[in-house]
Amino acid sequence: MPLPTVAIIGRPNVGKSTVVNRLAGVQDAIVYDQPGVTRDRTYKRAFWGDREFQVVDTGGLVFDDDTEFLPLIREQAMAALAESIAAVFVVDGQIGLTSADEEIATWLRQQPVPVLLAVNKCESVEQGVTQAAEFWQLGLGEPYPISGIHGNGTGELLDQLITYLPPAEEISETEEIRVAIAGRPNVGKSSLLNAFVGETRSIVSPISGTTRDAIDMLVERDGQTYRLVDTAGIRKKKNVEYGPEFFGINRAFKAIDRSDVVLLVIDALDGVTEQDQKLAGRIADEGRGCVIVVNKWDAVEKDSYTIYDYEKIMRDRLHFFDWAEVIFISAKTGQRVEKILDLVNVAAEQHKRRVTTSVINEVLEDAARWHSPPTTRQGRQGKIYYGTQVSSRPPTIALFVNDPALFNDNYRRYVERQFRQSLGFAGTPIRLLWRGKKVRDMERGNVNRATRV
Repeated sequence: MPLPTVAIIGRPNVGKSTVVNRLAGVQDAIVYDQPGVTRDRTYKRAFWGDREFQVVDTGGLVFDDDTEFLPLIREQAMAALAESIAAVFVVDGQIGLTSADEEIATWLRQQPVPVLLAVNKCESVEQGVTQAAEFWQLGLGEPYPISGIHGNGTGELLDQLITYLPPAEEISETEEIRVAIAGRPNVGKSSLLNAFVGETRSIVSPISGTTRDAIDMLVERDGQTYRLVDTAGIRKKKNVEYGPEFFGINRAFKAIDRSDVVLLVIDALDGVTEQDQKLAGRIADEGRGCVIVVNKWDAVEKDSYTIYDYEKIMRDRLHFFDWAEVIFISAKTGQRVEKILDLVNVAAEQHKRRVTTSVINEVLEDAARWHSPPTTRQGRQGKIYYGTQVSSRPPTIALFVNDPALFNDNYRRYVERQFRQSLGFAGTPIRLLWRGKKVRDMERGNVNRATRV
């Protein structure tokens, strides 16, 4: 069975995201002193003792207000509870019991899952018991005084929580392909995430900036598990003010850095913008695999040549990104959404691929035979002695040469093209490290010194 889920529930600004960070041992969820920062469900892995589980952070529950995103936040919180094996109800020990807490408690008592009551912001161990005492009247059992910031009391809470979790031997782990969904605001990232599972996991709104945190979910197909992460829309840096959006964009960049493959979502109606180019450059610089997803293709007026003309223009604007596969989809109608994972599989496989030294040197010999390295006016010619792959994710190949300065950019691009034509590497960047004779001699010297010692 997959990892069990524990929902973190509560009204706005009681510190749910801080508690999630504490239980998961990370600092991923956005924590900011403003109600409504968390809107969607965000999942983090956690463990206690021999039990591993995932905690799902939810937006603040408000039952008597239907303005802005609050009805959608309620839907997200209810969906999180429906898939959970237990829930932790977080209240504010400094403010004390409120009518909103009583409303949520009444609703939780009607749910089929066990509920633990966590009284947060009890920074003082001595005063925590007193702060928690008034919450007994909610009728949810023992209130646990905790501090999400300092960790006080979380051990006792977790000791009780794991009694509701299945034994460790019943939980099976599979290797995941981590996929980040990135792009500008309002290009359809959240709609794409929802289209993968046919449910509303992310709040979708015509208002840009609806997604603030990185929202992840698991999808399984043909025995392979994918962790899909919807990220906040990334705008130009000069347009971003310090606050929830600033933190959301930082989380988006971290999600890209941790991913195996990035789905770069482009709005078919807008085409490739300057911001799309910058995002593509960032993905390449981070060495992530990538699939370019052109969304809203259903809204484009087409004839038999449209897709070819569109791709040519797009490739011209992303000329440095020609290794990424392209797919035209509609997240709204579901058109070709399922085919995205086929391209993700290819990109992930190529991203971790390793090639033997003998094959690499065959490619280099063929490349030099068809196009010999350049020669300077002084008669010095570049020589490639041999190459070997030194790492993967992304594939990185060290080329040992007489002098890297003798190989201009045109020849370096030529060698990379030869590797791609001969070996593929579709969907992933490859890195070539040009190492000169002095570097090799230094490395040999270090080895000799180490041997003597």
